[in-house]
Amino acid sequence: MNALSIAFRVLRVDRRTRTSAFLTAVGVAVATSLVLLLLGLPYAVDAREERVAWQNKAEQTLVDQRQDAPALIKISTDRFGDQEIGRLDVALTGKGRLDLPPGVTRLPGPGESLVSPALAELIDKQPASSLGERFGKVVGYIGSAGLRHDDQLFALVGQRVEDMGEDALPISDFTTSAYYTDYDLELLAGVGLVVLLVPSLVLVASAARLTATRRERRLAAFRLAGATPQQVMAMVVAELAIPTVVGVVLGAAVNPLVRMWASEVPWDGSEWHPSDLAAPTELVVGAVVCLPLLVIGAAVFGLRRVVITPLGAMQRTPTKPLSWLRVLALPAALAVFVVAAQLGAGNMVVLGALATLIGSATVVGPWVTAAVGRFLVKAWRGPAGLLAGRRLHTDPKAAYRASSGVVLAVFVGAMALTLLPTLESTDFGPPEPTFAPSTLRLNATADQADKVVERIDDRLTRYGQQERAVRLDNAVVNDANGAPYPAYIGDCKEAAPLFGLSPQVCLDQPAVYGVGGTPVSLDAEYDQSTFPLPKGVATADLPRPVVLVDRELVPEGFKATASLVAVATSDTDTDLIRTAMVAGSAGAEVFSDVDMVASGTDRLDELRRITAIGIVIAGLLAGCSAAIATAGAVMDRRRTFGALIAAGTQVPVLARTLRVEAALPAIIATVGAGVTGTIVGVVLVSLIENAPAVVLTPWLLAPVVVGVIVAVLAGSVCGPALRRVRQEPLSDE
Repeated sequence: MNALSIAFRVLRVDRRTRTSAFLTAVGVAVATSLVLLLLGLPYAVDAREERVAWQNKAEQTLVDQRQDAPALIKISTDRFGDQEIGRLDVALTGKGRLDLPPGVTRLPGPGESLVSPALAELIDKQPASSLGERFGKVVGYIGSAGLRHDDQLFALVGQRVEDMGEDALPISDFTTSAYYTDYDLELLAGVGLVVLLVPSLVLVASAARLTATRRERRLAAFRLAGATPQQVMAMVVAELAIPTVVGVVLGAAVNPLVRMWASEVPWDGSEWHPSDLAAPTELVVGAVVCLPLLVIGAAVFGLRRVVITPLGAMQRTPTKPLSWLRVLALPAALAVFVVAAQLGAGNMVVLGALATLIGSATVVGPWVTAAVGRFLVKAWRGPAGLLAGRRLHTDPKAAYRASSGVVLAVFVGAMALTLLPTLESTDFGPPEPTFAPSTLRLNATADQADKVVERIDDRLTRYGQQERAVRLDNAVVNDANGAPYPAYIGDCKEAAPLFGLSPQVCLDQPAVYGVGGTPVSLDAEYDQSTFPLPKGVATADLPRPVVLVDRELVPEGFKATASLVAVATSDTDTDLIRTAMVAGSAGAEVFSDVDMVASGTDRLDELRRITAIGIVIAGLLAGCSAAIATAGAVMDRRRTFGALIAAGTQVPVLARTLRVEAALPAIIATVGAGVTGTIVGVVLVSLIENAPAVVLTPWLLAPVVVGVIVAVLAGSVCGPALRRVRQEPLSDE
């Protein structure tokens, strides 16, 4: 009879082996699905950016003359409420032919637009003055082949050449390929691969250990009966290969469903097509081959004692005490991680150091467990504590398995709760805001600014709004010492509301506001020409970091090159005024300080969401592995517990013993994991450019508390397992 036949026979006759095989298959399926998803994330960015490359950039024409380019474009970002809208304005010059971008059947003419289906639906639900008039007449839709995802809000708007302005980009064609690397997502995928694969494998190992003692005795019996080491190994491989292969196939089969769920999690401002998250074929094949080898290899390595000393396995000879040198593994691994991070060794090296740090817990954890056991034996007087202490001291490796998954989950939680509050404390807006947060503004060339103001005011009047657009020209003020001050030129009483100030701060005479020294001359931005200001010009301070020059003081001959057009808004009319500004400026990008803050907090929300998902998954895997490991501990000591019950020991006493075994090592190990995770979080913060000060909150205690609770709850499964032991005759062994 070959090894595979023996494995199938064992599965048929042994219910406990079937349970272990089922749980092993589930654990392998979870690990396979997570690995395939995380391996596909970096490639998902490439797939998405390839599809929408035309939205973000175009091939510039090689000729210098704008009139010789086939088209002029402007790429901008619009907003409606808290939703971001992508926009590309195009004006055809008639000088050449453009290939159509993906998802587009024809290019819109002046006053026309093609929009994404999601944007078309939003336009239909809103008054035209709030949104629709920004895009003109919708004459078609953009297909999914040209969108980031099906719910993307995007518009391709046609314009006249004369309305595009000097800042429009002359192009020879739309870009259809992208070369973009999202280093943040690559790092997150790598960290996720490390911190989620390990608890998945712990779950697999815990499931496999449900029948470890019975398997060791069976294989030792084969060895004593004359089986060769190779034959014993073949039996192990066959017994684990069946659930492992089933699990890998199941994980690969459910991966499309996992990708469909993950596609709803936004990153970089948008969701995904499920097909984007598919890993390349070579990586799928590598994962499908490597995961079973990893699981089976760990099992074979764990049974080396059976192969070498089968009598020792049969008699359960005591193991040697663990050396205190194990404790050095954690600080050594932590030092390697800190050095790799601080030296900027690259993502792969840092992730490797992080994996080593996580792996060091399996070296230190058993020693800590043994130390707890020695303490209980010496200090405890109750039967539950003495029995638990003896178990922790004599077999610390097996006792630590129940806590290993929880320890990793606590580590991940502490690391995340160090990073997120620190990032939340970062100010994503301008360091010294000049304008009022809600003031909307757009950039325009100086020769078109008056025309833009007029068109915006016409629309504001039509919409029944009292606000009016204000033109501010960009300039530079020089003081007597030659120090330059970036400034705006405009009427103070008109400009003050834009800065969130009352017009009463303005003087009754023309003045220069906000210059520290004596203003002596004025320069046009991007121009070297200098124009003297009137001598003895009045000056005043403003409670805003802004320099403003009254227009009446502008010297003759001065000509601005760039301007800003701004409108003060309130919470109730922001979208309406934004529509007037976008439509009146032929699609210029309208922005405010509120938009800048929203862009930063959007990424923070994405990080928070992904972190929460990772912590929940790690916690669930840890709880399942702890429960299975606790049940396995009962099965491993079935004879011992059966003898104790037969001798009169009450089941509640043994249940308390198992809870003590689970809780005490978990408390100490999770505290250490929490401290280590906090240190790692601090190190990761230091890698951020212009790193903010680290913020430590009381929430750092939450993973430790939850970890202990999970360990105690997982230990509660010992009650049913003990009752099962009491009901079954010992002769079954």
